Amino acid sequence: MMPAHETYDVIVIGAGAGGMTAAAVAAAEGLRVLVIEKTAFVGGTTAWSDGMVWIPANARMREAGLSDSVADAVQYLSSTVPEPANAGLRAAFLARGPEAVAWLEANTEVRLQPVKACPDCYPERLGATSGGRVLEPVAFDGTRLGAALARLRPPLPEVTLFGGMMVGRLDSPHLRKVGRSLRSTLRSARLIAEYALQRLRSPRGTSLHLGNALAAGLYASLLARQVEILFSADVEDLSMQGNRVSGVVIRHGSRDRQIAARRGVVLATGGFSHDASLRKRFFPAGAGFISATAPSVTGDGLRLAATAGAALNTDATSPAYWVPASLFIRTDGSRGVFPHIATDRAKPGVIAVNAAGRRFDNEALSHHEFVRAMLRDGNGKADTPFYLICDRAFLWAYGLGRIKPLTRGVRRYVARGELVAAPDLAQLAARIGIKPSVLTATVVSYNEGAKEGRDPEFGRGSTIYQRHLGDISHKPNPCVAPVLRAPFFAMRIYPADLGTAIGMKVDAQARVLRTDGTPIAGLYACGNDMGSIMNGNYPAPGIMLGPALTFGYIAGRHLAVGAMAAPADAKTAV
Repeated sequence: MMPAHETYDVIVIGAGAGGMTAAAVAAAEGLRVLVIEKTAFVGGTTAWSDGMVWIPANARMREAGLSDSVADAVQYLSSTVPEPANAGLRAAFLARGPEAVAWLEANTEVRLQPVKACPDCYPERLGATSGGRVLEPVAFDGTRLGAALARLRPPLPEVTLFGGMMVGRLDSPHLRKVGRSLRSTLRSARLIAEYALQRLRSPRGTSLHLGNALAAGLYASLLARQVEILFSADVEDLSMQGNRVSGVVIRHGSRDRQIAARRGVVLATGGFSHDASLRKRFFPAGAGFISATAPSVTGDGLRLAATAGAALNTDATSPAYWVPASLFIRTDGSRGVFPHIATDRAKPGVIAVNAAGRRFDNEALSHHEFVRAMLRDGNGKADTPFYLICDRAFLWAYGLGRIKPLTRGVRRYVARGELVAAPDLAQLAARIGIKPSVLTATVVSYNEGAKEGRDPEFGRGSTIYQRHLGDISHKPNPCVAPVLRAPFFAMRIYPADLGTAIGMKVDAQARVLRTDGTPIAGLYACGNDMGSIMNGNYPAPGIMLGPALTFGYIAGRHLAVGAMAAPADAKTAV
């Protein structure tokens, strides 16, 4: 179906969190908005994510009795993002992030709540907080979308249960304790019963959590504002009126069509994680070509902006935000990428080893810092192997990768090659190409301290952030336990990205800039199309979605009240 109109006030390219926020703001201000999405779904990578949103000094944390200030956040970022580049954008983010959240909660279906016990990644730094800066989406009832639920990108199958049941952050520990805690068993039974009832009426679970809930709330808001969304359409080019972006040329099916934008165009296509040429240009060789982002993220926004003379922001300590990932093949033959963010690495009873069979860093570091350690250890060589090593007690209690806790019979994972099993450490080492004596010595050395909850080599579990990722019920150290009980298991992990940090240069109004620093009239960017305001550093969970929502809001506001509309009778040139 082609767009209903030849001219809109605003055209947004990409229906992820940033793009839908910009569209929602502009529509709420009375503008006619068209969203163009290249896939059949809204949500982008956001719909697959944990939905964490980092907004310092937000109102929700104050309501929860947690103290914070912009001054504290500035102090924290001065040490965790020390480069002067993009300081003005960080100031704009800190100033307007709470405003953006308040606006979304007052004017859209998005609801957020503070994660009280989610610390910043470097809690020992001045200005850090022990929780509250990270907001998470409140669960969303998918039945409110009606038939449109089919247009919301489903969560990754590997993070659901029973073919489509999403689990909230607070419910996950209860599911792990089924049969060991009456309270947890009853709560889990209720969740499963609710899911069974949902499946009688829907092809998927309708209790939406995490990033799926955030995407659903934004999508519901667009539907309520009657924002038009064009699915499965590619933007071929930007239209120009002199030096101003005045619309787009789209290909939908076999037809090309020009659509004008009176106020402007917002680029929110998600970055370039799946573009091989841009990865080769900007990524270190050791990073390879694995991404945990949606496959549609192929650099469309950057290529479109380049035709209008946009400048790239390459001031980044890292070109992407990293995560260790394991690979597998689904039953339909597609390749799966499982991001090891928080489910296993920092839990007690697992270690990570390099190609030589030695530990190379603290397994409870943030996923970004952990992969940076992998890249350093690999010395820039592609396909350097790394493994997570655990025993049967760990695999049963916490799972590993896409293998969920309490899984009986892991032979199918072994048969597929995604899990290696052996009756002892020497045979496990031989099966993954590591010298048996080295791996055995590594585990023995680790176990000496682990039996007492210590990690003398790397200090695992030494900060509240690391302990937050561990198992708080495990004493004395939530992150440390020995690897003792045969059989033993290994799973290969790879450096992967969760999103790119290199993107377009923008100003504090989210307007895309030329190489001379002047804004391109009518062109805006947010999300990962916009260069990271954190310069490739990872100071806290949610530092991609927090700026995405904020600068999506800023773009929408500027389009509504600050952008001058092009003359209604102006001709559009391509």
